[in-house]
Amino acid sequence: MPRRTIWRRCEAGGLWRMLLPGVVLLGNGEPTEEHRIEASLLHAREGSVLTGVPALRRYGLRNLPDPDDVHVLVPAGRAIASTGFVRVERTRRLPTPRIRAGVPTAPVPRAVIDAARRTPDVDAIVAMMAEAVQERHCLPRALALEIDERSRIDGRLLRALAPIWAGAHSVAEADAWNLWARSGLPEFQWNVKVFDASGRFVAKPDGWCDEVGFAWEIDSLGYHSEGDHFRATLARNARYAAAGIVVLQTLPSRLRSEPDVVLAELRAAFESAQRRPRPEIHTVPLKSAT
Repeated sequence: MPRRTIWRRCEAGGLWRMLLPGVVLLGNGEPTEEHRIEASLLHAREGSVLTGVPALRRYGLRNLPDPDDVHVLVPAGRAIASTGFVRVERTRRLPTPRIRAGVPTAPVPRAVIDAARRTPDVDAIVAMMAEAVQERHCLPRALALEIDERSRIDGRLLRALAPIWAGAHSVAEADAWNLWARSGLPEFQWNVKVFDASGRFVAKPDGWCDEVGFAWEIDSLGYHSEGDHFRATLARNARYAAAGIVVLQTLPSRLRSEPDVVLAELRAAFESAQRRPRPEIHTVPLKSAT
């Protein structure tokens, strides 16, 4: 087809739409995300790999930022520039892609770290990492390896990963981990299952100090105060009491709005647990992702 015909059909009000240089949408509506991804890979040419947030969406992750562009990786020697909505990154570490819905897609650890590098909000980074691990897409050490293999290690990413490595499953639990790290208290475990002396399940506390049998729950008001969630929380607390476990409940918002007050409460609750004999209980850590 003559080039002038293509340009004419892509003019304002025309039948087609020019998405990227040399890539035309055969329609004049707004392109979907799938259109943008396909156009980006066509622009980057054969062998390019989708990464970052668009890649993570293809794995089903939900706690993601909303970037305006499509991030693709190409071999280091390829002379392709970013343009329009496509962000082209040349790399000497081009990953072996996985085909997700027909698209060559970076593995989850690489996609998470590529997205995190371009995300200014640390909470968003923690949320991505936590979901990737909790939903068993990857291990924390795989994320650490991706960070380590970069030419310049990003301390911000390592700090975001630290509570996830320890077992935190959310931004609120990461806040709790960071507060505990300031407390000077003995080691806490995160999201372990606690059983009484008879082997009956008690709870899976957000934070657990096995030395004295002390549980720390980060309970959001909206989730734990209504309907079945409220009844489940009351039943959980009754099991804690029956097993002789001291438990501290903290609203997530207070971890940031009044951290020093929460820190004092945490230490006081620990000392209370320390003063009584440790109950006969044991824990089982949650299985890691494979």
